[in-house]
Amino acid sequence: MSAATDAAPVTAPGNPIGQSVRDSLVIARRNLIRMTRIPEMVLFGIIQPVMFVILFTYVFGGSIKVGSTTDSDVYKDFLMAGIFAQTVTFATAGSAAGIADDMQKGLVDRFRSLPMARGAVLTGRTVADLVQTSITLLVLAIVALLVGWRTGSAEPTNIGRVLAGFGLLLLLGYAFTWIGALIGLSVRTPEAATSGGIIWLFPVTFVSNAFVDPTQMTPWLRHVAEWNPFSAVVQACRELFGNPGVVQSDAWPMQHPVWATLTYSIVIVLIFRTLAVRKYRRAAG
Repeated sequence: MSAATDAAPVTAPGNPIGQSVRDSLVIARRNLIRMTRIPEMVLFGIIQPVMFVILFTYVFGGSIKVGSTTDSDVYKDFLMAGIFAQTVTFATAGSAAGIADDMQKGLVDRFRSLPMARGAVLTGRTVADLVQTSITLLVLAIVALLVGWRTGSAEPTNIGRVLAGFGLLLLLGYAFTWIGALIGLSVRTPEAATSGGIIWLFPVTFVSNAFVDPTQMTPWLRHVAEWNPFSAVVQACRELFGNPGVVQSDAWPMQHPVWATLTYSIVIVLIFRTLAVRKYRRAAG
């Protein structure tokens, strides 16, 4: 039996949940302090999505049809939900690389000697990544407003619905960081974790309704896009933001995108958190 398992009841007798929450917050604080000391981590995480906004807006705007129009202003409003969703899901690569780096430096061996909950190391890391993603999303929203994105451009909306849209984005982003955690525990180096954390995201994000109208895809590819969890959050955000591009489809995720996003996110967290914590226990055992 490990030292962490032996010592945990001493620090929090009869209250393992409270102990796990406290330990997770300590680890999250450690990672947030590390981010402040290496500001380029946050800076580079912001620059990439900002570049996507500018490139897609001014390069593809006016050349991609949304509904029956190729108006660049319409595409701009259509695009932003997809860029927001891409930004939160690409945080997966940072989570994978960070955990792989901790493994390589031997921090896992140090944590296992402490009287702390086993899952706290991973939970704390994912919570810290969620905070960083929130900052990136805030900056990206400001940039989007500067280039002309507006809520309510297709349907009336309100501040509550807009905030709900950003909440769904962060929820799916948090769920995806658990996939990154499992990848980071499964590879040997941070470089491999970065590649493994991002390569599978390209088909997920591009075979979706994020950048093009899926009604223009071949039937089988459209079916894949409509059941893609990424498409669900994009559809939900467009509805909540009141932006154009809401797909008319018989697929359940497209008809009920908010519920689909909640369902997908919860299932992903349950599956990949279980697998990641199990992998961590074997690595620290």
